[in-house]
Formats: sequence, structure tokens, C-alpha cells
Amino acid sequence: MESEATWRLGAFLGVLALLVLAERLIPWAQPHPLGARRWLPNLGLVALGSVLVRFTLPLAAVGAAIWAQRADVGLMNWLDVPLWLALPLTVVVFDLQIYFQHRVFHAVPALWALHRVHHADPEMDASTGVRFHPVEIWLSMVIKIVFAVALGAPPEGIVVFEILLNATSLFEHAAIRIPPALDRALGWVIVTPNLHRIHHSERRHETDSNFGFNLSVWDRWLGTLREQPDGPITLGIGAYGAARDQRIDQLVVQPFRRQ
Repeated sequence: MESEATWRLGAFLGVLALLVLAERLIPWAQPHPLGARRWLPNLGLVALGSVLVRFTLPLAAVGAAIWAQRADVGLMNWLDVPLWLALPLTVVVFDLQIYFQHRVFHAVPALWALHRVHHADPEMDASTGVRFHPVEIWLSMVIKIVFAVALGAPPEGIVVFEILLNATSLFEHAAIRIPPALDRALGWVIVTPNLHRIHHSERRHETDSNFGFNLSVWDRWLGTLREQPDGPITLGIGAYGAARDQRIDQLVVQPFRRQ
């Protein structure tokens, strides 16, 4: 656990590098007039969010899990669940929590204003997977802290979940072309780029589908899965699609602007 931050950063950079390479070897065809110019603001948002979390929350989710373990707080600690079982349970429960959190951020207008920053990317590649407003990143961490303590999740489980969440978010937003047969097979279990692109459609009924991040089964079981779009996909939100709107200063203030 002493090196968990190093493990998380190393996994993030490694997956990002592989996907950037894949985006050049097996690219998904899309218009990209802005291209790499979006990367600095997209990465800048997650950096701002990380700084906000670091300096305003005394403990992140991993730290909260360590505290709960030492204080014998939380369901798994009370039931003395062994690590071999607690670790996969933590990953699955947190993935389900992220699914419902995602739905709530779409349904509540004030939260949608924050989450809309993510959807307003007029193009889509691995950098879109980290394009979240700093306040949304902060709120997500608060929710994870509450769940970590209430569940009594092992710190190792939180680390594994965070690594998977970052990796799958990069993967499902990547501008890569996966053969249809392989994509359909993978889509029975995990969220693929083809499935998640539907979620980034300008058509709101398509945006309000495919909420999963790691596992696609939540959408399948809870009736929010959409396997095919109604037609060619236009990415983003038209009102915020201009090049000027992709500057980091505009992304930060976007939730507080009228559409």
C-alpha cells in the first residue's frame, strides 16, 4: 500500500501509451479538426480535479478504507470477510455504485451541468476518458469515501478498482476500431468503445443509455443498454462544440453558463 500511488500512475500512463499507439495503428474513422489540441485542456481538467481533492479532503478513498480497517468500521470488517472474497466484491459493488452515480449525474440538472463538460467533447479519443469537471471529480471522490467506509472495503480492493476504472475509461473512449464480432463478444461483459460512443451521441435518448464504465451487465440487466445507434453518430453537444469552448478556462466555467 505504500506504493499504491505509483502503481496507479504507472498503470494509467502505461494504458494511455498503449491506446495512443492503438489509435494510430487501428484508428476509428471520425472527423478530428481539433485532434491533439484537445489533449492539454482534457488532461488539465483531471489535474485540476486531483489538486482540488488533494487539498480539500483529508483522506481519499484508499485512505478512508485504511482508516475503516484500523477502526473496525464497515460491513466487511464487521463480518470479517476474507481478502480473497472482499477484493472482488469491492470491485463489483463499486462498479455498480459508479453505474447508478452516472445515471444520477444525467438525471439531476445541476449534476448534469457538471457532467456535461465530459459529453461536450466534439471528438472522442483516450483523452476524453479523463475529461471531467474538477467539481465532478471532487464529488465522485466524496461518494467513494462514503462507500469505502460503509462497505468496510479493503484498501487493496479500492486500489484495484481505481486502476480498472481509469484503464477502462481510457479504453472505452479510445478512437480505435475493433472488429464487429469481437466487439459484440466483449460487449456481453465489458463496455467497449462502440457501445460507449452511443452514450456520447448528440441524441439525448442515446446519451441516456449505456451508463456502465467497467461491466456492461448493469445496463443489460437494468434496461439501459443500447447496442446500436439510430443512425450515424454525431459526438458532443452542439452548443459547446466550438474550438473556443474546448479551452480549459471555458471548460471550467461551462457548467455555470446558460446553454
